[in-house]
Amino acid sequence: MADRTLLITGASSGIGAATARMAAAPGVTLLLHYGSNRAGAEAVAAELRGKGATAHLLQCDFARPEGIEAMFARAAPLADPSLPLHLVNNAGIVDSTASIAEMTPERLTRMFTVNITSAILAARGAVALMRRGTAGGAIVNISSAAARLGSGNQFLDYAASKGAIDTFTLGLADELAPEGIRVNAVRPGLIDTDIHAKGGEPDRAARLAPNVPLRRTGRADEIAEAILWLLSDRASYVTRSILDVTGGR
Repeated sequence: MADRTLLITGASSGIGAATARMAAAPGVTLLLHYGSNRAGAEAVAAELRGKGATAHLLQCDFARPEGIEAMFARAAPLADPSLPLHLVNNAGIVDSTASIAEMTPERLTRMFTVNITSAILAARGAVALMRRGTAGGAIVNISSAAARLGSGNQFLDYAASKGAIDTFTLGLADELAPEGIRVNAVRPGLIDTDIHAKGGEPDRAARLAPNVPLRRTGRADEIAEAILWLLSDRASYVTRSILDVTGGR
């Protein structure tokens, strides 16, 4: 992954932070987006610089997508147009478990704004940066196994938002393939990150692990491996693909 720029949304913790750590090396520039967790983003950036990478922070609240264009304006001078630019479209939210009867317009608006609208706008911004030069790039959207499973009585709205990400991945891949820009997605399964605590169930991953065919939760670094493979030259003939990393679930 040397001699390229990675822009990772939601990079202050979890899968985004794990991907940044794994990609960090001399010659790599990492643009780390975060929403509100500046301390987490700064800690990650310090680790990356310790590995010889260049790291910059980009703050933007994805619940307010009107700020995304300004974020990419700040990113533009930080990314060398002669080098490939890759986007890890990772930022997303989950809410507390709920049934359809408990869904409110406010909850749905926030969920779809962050998980769909802002993800699409982030991809738009990244593609504009890729088109400045001739080196191109690649995009990996972070979906979820929930897109297949539906998550009824749990995270129905989250699952629906990730189903939209799957469809967006396919369409964007078709649109950008003639330019040599590859677009793929990764569907994580039950991964041991703090997203479960944010949804009000910090023990959820451990509790559901027996339901996974491999009988364990996944790790953020296992998802990072898949993301970085899809971004790498080793996956140069892979586009319009959605990779499940779910332990068989």
